[in-house]
Amino acid sequence: MAISQENVKLIFGLKVRQLRLEKGLSFAQLSKLTGLSASYLNEIEKGKKYPKIEKINLLSDALEVSFDDLVSLQLSKKLAPLGELFQSNLFKELPLELFGIEPAHLLDLLSNAPAKLGAFLSTLIEISRNYGLRVENLYLNMLRSFQEMHDNYFEGIEESVEAFRNQVFSEISYPYTYQQFEGVLKSEYNYQILPKGLENQQELKPLRSMTIPNEAPQLLMNPKLTESQQLFTMSKELGYQFLKLAPRPYTSSWVSVNSFEEVLNNYKASYFACALALPEKAIVEDLKEFLSEPQFKAELLLNILETYQCTPEMLMHRMTNLLPKVFGIKELFFLRFSTSDETIFKLTKEMHLSGLHNPHGTALDQHYCRRWASIEILKELRNLEGEDQDAVQCKVQRSQYVDSDNEYLIISLAKPSNKNIGQNSSVSIGLLISPQMKRKVKFHNDPVIPVRIVNETCETCPLYDCQERAAPAHIYEESQQLNAMKKAVDLLIGKL
Repeated sequence: MAISQENVKLIFGLKVRQLRLEKGLSFAQLSKLTGLSASYLNEIEKGKKYPKIEKINLLSDALEVSFDDLVSLQLSKKLAPLGELFQSNLFKELPLELFGIEPAHLLDLLSNAPAKLGAFLSTLIEISRNYGLRVENLYLNMLRSFQEMHDNYFEGIEESVEAFRNQVFSEISYPYTYQQFEGVLKSEYNYQILPKGLENQQELKPLRSMTIPNEAPQLLMNPKLTESQQLFTMSKELGYQFLKLAPRPYTSSWVSVNSFEEVLNNYKASYFACALALPEKAIVEDLKEFLSEPQFKAELLLNILETYQCTPEMLMHRMTNLLPKVFGIKELFFLRFSTSDETIFKLTKEMHLSGLHNPHGTALDQHYCRRWASIEILKELRNLEGEDQDAVQCKVQRSQYVDSDNEYLIISLAKPSNKNIGQNSSVSIGLLISPQMKRKVKFHNDPVIPVRIVNETCETCPLYDCQERAAPAHIYEESQQLNAMKKAVDLLIGKL
């Protein structure tokens, strides 16, 4: 893979710095040996200057290394992890500006402490290999951090949605219909919509949709999609086009991830679709009505789904946009659990605002607590009969976490999935029970809402009498044994 000129200068500077320090030379001493100014040498080491051939010869003589070794892109063992970083797309694609980091600051860090940073990067690389972390994991985690920094509310996209609505749907009231979205995609962007486009694509059966880009883009959809899923799929395409988002993924689920920009644009298109389906002014009034009731009324949430013809996930995401911005409820999390057989539950999506709250998706190969409303609602889906088999289910719970003062109000929604689409999923929003939350959510202490003591995973849980336990608490027991050993050591050496 070709290395950019900027990275070539940085690698050269790192090598000069390492050789200078190995010989115990100061800038002044190296300046005296080469005739180059100390300030110029400092610029070289920071990757800001790349000297001409005659000056490289002066440096190679002073540092007692051959010309070829000095200009080679091969780094020493200590700096090898940095070399891997420079030769990948990752360094170039890190969206430093989104997190308020100037590229020059990172370059200074690399040039001022290359060996220590190399060791740190080497450790991260080893950890990622041991835990099977891939580049897409990094990008998706970066996206979550970006959302959390902005309380998951983006005024620019909200304004673009209203501009689009006024331009295209000014005289059409929501909920929008399949025919309306199809008409705009065809007339404005020359799309061809194929509602059964993936019907005979066996390899693409798990996908909800795929877009084939060309002068007349084709949107291929899975014939098993519900009407709400079709509407979301088309409105997301409108988001890509109206916001002029590129690069972008062309499949509904990630088959491959090529850059952070692609991940970010996918999120922006999804945000656009949710905001288009659930207009801010209207949905805020609906949420005010829901939150102001002294008792929890699931029918109010279900009515919102019906009114706006949206999916449960769209509604929950929209709540994460508006609860922090409009209601001041910033300490919350969003979770999506999926299962195919009601025995294995996977946390497939999460977002935490104002800190990492329980639960979190770092429990590799562990069994998530079966007491969560998010999982209980999935277990209940299999017992539905008759008309209820196709109805959205709602569950509410107050969750008190073991060994923590945190208590959350959990609201979960779930709907049985079409068998050919994939797994059943539940989406949940957890609101930290705080003074601000109590003022805004009047039903927080509704006595009908069940209160349950929960934990993150069975393996880390001290509740031995739990009837829902799915695995032994071996991680908790190991930690207890280690703590006992530490106390015994401290006792013997007189610290207690």
